[in-house]
Amino acid sequence: MVNTLSHFGVGFLIALALGLKGNKLKAVALLSALSDVDFIPYSIFISASSSLSYETRNQLFYLCWHREFTHSVLFIFLVTFLIWFLTKDWLFTVGGFESIFSHVYLDYLTTWKMRPLYPFSTDTSIMGAVYFFDPLLNLLPLLPLFIVTMENLKNRGRLKGELNRFWTSISGMEDKLYALLIFVLLVWLTLMPVSKAFLINHISGVEDAEISYQNTYPKSMNEFLTAYSFNSTHYKVLEISYLSGVEKSEYVEKISVNGNVPDSPAYTEKAKRLYQEGVLQEIDYPVYSVSEKNGSVTVTLSDARNPYFEGWAYFKSFYKFVFDLKNENYKVYASVQGRREEELSRNWFG
Repeated sequence: MVNTLSHFGVGFLIALALGLKGNKLKAVALLSALSDVDFIPYSIFISASSSLSYETRNQLFYLCWHREFTHSVLFIFLVTFLIWFLTKDWLFTVGGFESIFSHVYLDYLTTWKMRPLYPFSTDTSIMGAVYFFDPLLNLLPLLPLFIVTMENLKNRGRLKGELNRFWTSISGMEDKLYALLIFVLLVWLTLMPVSKAFLINHISGVEDAEISYQNTYPKSMNEFLTAYSFNSTHYKVLEISYLSGVEKSEYVEKISVNGNVPDSPAYTEKAKRLYQEGVLQEIDYPVYSVSEKNGSVTVTLSDARNPYFEGWAYFKSFYKFVFDLKNENYKVYASVQGRREEELSRNWFG
C-alpha cells in the first residue's frame, strides 16, 4: 500500500517523461489515484449491506469493496478505452494507462490480496514483495513534484544565492532525470519480486516444505512473515530475512479446545463452512479456538500469523461463531482488518 501522494508522484513522473503539459499532465497525474475512488461506493455499500440478500451483497462486494473492481485489469482497460474514445490522443491514452496501471501494480506489490482478474475469476492473489513503508518506493516518486516546484520558484525569482545558481546549472536536464527515476523504479520493482522468489525457494529447501510465495508478507525491507502446515495439528510460523534466513519460528496449534466441549469437531466444521461462504477469505492459515459457556459453543477463527504481525491490519481479522446448544441458531461476531468487533448480519454467510 503506497501512500496517495507517492501514487500521485508516479503519475506525475509518467506524464513528465512523456512530455505532457498543462491539463493533460494534470489529468495523467490525477489518474494515478483514480483506483482509490472506490472509497465512495465502499462507504455506500457498508451503509446498505445489511439489508441486501446474500447473493446481491456478494456481487456488490466485488464491485464496491476497497481494492476490488477498481484494482482489476478490466477496470484499467475500461478507463483506458474511455480515454481513447473521448480524446483520440494516443500519447495521452498511453500516459493514462500507465498511470492507472502503476497504481494497481504498486498495490499488488505491497498490500494485501486483491482480485485482479475479476469478473473472470474471483480468486485472490498478491505479490507482497515490497514493504509498504519502503523508502525508495514512497519517497522517490516525490522527486518530480519537488523538481517542478523548484523550477516554478526559480522562474518567479524566488530562489536566491547559491540555490538559484545550482538550479540554473542543472536546468535543461529534467528529461534525463525523469528517465533515470523511471529506470530506477523499474529496476527496483523487478528486483524485489525476484529476490523474494529466491528467498522463498531457499527457505522451502531449508524447511523441506512448500512455502507459499503469496502467503509470505514483508514485515520490513528485509524481513518477511510466513507459515506452512507442519503436520495435522500444528502450523509452523516463520520470520525470515534476506540476511539470515530463518530468524525465528513458532508452532501454532490448529485447533484448541478449552474445557470439555461436546462435539467440538462438529462445531469447528460448522464454523469452517460458514466462513468459506463469505467473500473476504483473508485467513490463509485458519486457527480455531473452541469453548463452551452458558449453553452455547463459541468457535473463534483467526490466522496463525495474527500474534506475530502487530503493524498490519490485514492480520488482525478474527471471527467468533456462537452456536446455541439447544437449537440450530447461531450468531457471528467479527473484527475485520482491525476494525472494532461487531455482529455480522446473516447475509455474510448465505
